[in-house]
Amino acid sequence: MQHHPIARVARELRTPDGNACVLGYRMPAEWEPIGRVLVCHPHNLLTWPGCLDLACQEFYDMVQTLRRFVDVSSTQELGVTTDDSWIRDYGPIFVVTDDTSQPRLACHDFIFNCWGQKYEDYRQDDVVPQYVAAELEIPIWIHDVVLEGGAIDVNGNGTVMTTEQCLLNVNRNAHLSRQQIETILHQALGTTHVIWLAGGIAGDDTDGHVDDVARFIGPDVVVAVRAAADHPDHEVLEMNWQVLEGACDQCGHDLNLLELPAPDPIFYEFPEMAGSGDPVAAGRKRLPASYANFLFANEGVLVPTFGQAVDDVALRVLERALPEHHIAPVRSEHLIVGLGAIHCLSTQQPA
Repeated sequence: MQHHPIARVARELRTPDGNACVLGYRMPAEWEPIGRVLVCHPHNLLTWPGCLDLACQEFYDMVQTLRRFVDVSSTQELGVTTDDSWIRDYGPIFVVTDDTSQPRLACHDFIFNCWGQKYEDYRQDDVVPQYVAAELEIPIWIHDVVLEGGAIDVNGNGTVMTTEQCLLNVNRNAHLSRQQIETILHQALGTTHVIWLAGGIAGDDTDGHVDDVARFIGPDVVVAVRAAADHPDHEVLEMNWQVLEGACDQCGHDLNLLELPAPDPIFYEFPEMAGSGDPVAAGRKRLPASYANFLFANEGVLVPTFGQAVDDVALRVLERALPEHHIAPVRSEHLIVGLGAIHCLSTQQPA
């Protein structure tokens, strides 16, 4: 069992008595009102070898688009030092309550072990939620359990969706059973029902994060990626689709499923990085590009695009599914070299 590191600032933080669910907290759906979005700009040369400047330009375009819909704060503006930019995974997981005897907003800090200790430096990332909780002066639960924000998606009404490939991976919580993991999720997120998808797409170093394959866009509406039979991700995406066809929300309602296309496979020639300790070996590698890595931002939805004809197909799917939202494309050909995109580089703070 791993133990969560504690930052000096955590000595001043309040941990509530009892788990979040018992105290009436729940993780809101991402389309619920957002107070601000937290981001961390690309800054690790090993993550974007040979294209950091281009990735930064796409990131700044993303932030400018975000500011049309919501306030944005960066870890740099908050004075928080990070090892890398994937704040969705190491950042706070916020929960809210309508119980006026409790603070409206609180958060969780789970262990971030760099997706199964695939990379070397992540100790600063692992305590970022503690600094955010201090800045906001909100309660925080600090857990001795590994969980990344991109591994879960909720409908705000009792159901959480994840993948077996990620949460049951021995490089996360080998000492926990599926039932124990479900209990931890329910106690932290205020959920009562789990949908277990099979896994994620090729090139994804997170071991199958759900935010690249399927997302809730309504209490009982899921957009899920599907691909043609000759696409390398076809098999796993069909397994996920079959699970969703037989799934329901925690109220027993069948899910309304919408197909999101998969982009054509994208590759990048990774240069040799001598002495870096980076497990991404030099050579031509597949990138985990996905339109499911979109971000709700109140009235806006930011969608990664990759300079392909199928970009327009994905945008039209979301425009039809979310007619009250403005669908905003953000070019992400260089961001995805870091093996993540818009959703991975941000996390929303509920209003």
